[in-house]
This record gives sequence, structure tokens and C-alpha cells, in this order.
Amino acid sequence: MTRIILTFLVFAFALSSCKSPANETPATPASNVSAAADGVGQSNVKDDTSNPNIVQVAVGSKDHTTLVTAVKAGGLVDALSNAGPFTVFAPTNAAFEKLPAGTVEGLLKPEKKADLVNILEYHTYVGALKPEYFQDGQSYEQVNGKKVNITVKDGKKYVNGSEIVASIQTSNGWIHVIGDVLLPK
Repeated sequence: MTRIILTFLVFAFALSSCKSPANETPATPASNVSAAADGVGQSNVKDDTSNPNIVQVAVGSKDHTTLVTAVKAGGLVDALSNAGPFTVFAPTNAAFEKLPAGTVEGLLKPEKKADLVNILEYHTYVGALKPEYFQDGQSYEQVNGKKVNITVKDGKKYVNGSEIVASIQTSNGWIHVIGDVLLPK
């Protein structure tokens, strides 16, 4: 009889520990989650303790305001804010200024979004390409399916002939700063 009572008490304790406390708020079903347009999305996560991601680093750079504007116009902020890892070959503002007059303004128009995204995806690799990985003659397939070529000459590294002038590690990958806009062929 003692054994039956003990078993019952253990069973009752196990059941009572499975109940939620009365003051606990039930979880919100996934179907009630708002869309990114409502301020939800990886880019809207506020975190003051983690290292910044690719987008956050670019936003903080005075030399990449044109790139940030293009990423926003292309609707890629959330994608590049995700965990990744990603590698972005990031043209400077001066790189965009080398393009023919009106090119950037034209690409920022809503009807040219597909062309803009194609160019931005040509600057993005899925994976973390550390600077020491680059070897002469390598090629990497970018997000848009086209390849970029790496060359090394006199200790300097180039992507499609554009020198990589700086490399910055972020929480979700790498940014390699370049002086030219890479155009897919």
C-alpha cells in the first residue's frame, strides 16, 4: 500500500510541475507574428551587446552611404542582417562615383530593382571568406550565380581587378572594401 501511495505522489508531483504558473503569459502563436513591414525582421532586432553585423557596420561607415542606400532600395537589409555567414565585397562611395553619370540614380528607381539586386548579389558570397583564404586564380560563385575572380599580385589581393583595401570581420561574416563596383557579365 505504501508503494502505491508513493507512486501516486510521484505521479501527482510530475503532473503538477508540468502546469504553467498562473501569472505566466502563454506563447503567441506563429500565425500572429507581424510582417517585416510592421517593424519585425532581423534588421529590427536591437542588441547593444553583440558585435555588429554586416549591415550595421556599413551603416556606420561614412564611406559606404551609397551602398547602404542601394541595399535598402533592393530590399536586402534583412537578408544581410541574418546570421549568415556572408562575405560582401563593399564598394566605397568613390567607387559608385566612377560609374557613368545617372547610373546609380537609375538603379535606385523601383522599376530597376531587379537590376540593382542582381548587382548587389554579385557583391555577396554565402560563406565567410577570410582575407587569408584568397589565393591567386581562385573564383567564387556569388549569390546571383556569377563568379568573381581573385588575383594576388605583389602581396595585394584583388577581386575582378579591384583591390581589396580593407577587410572587416562582422558578427555574420566579412566585409572586404573595394574601390570599384563589380558588374556581372
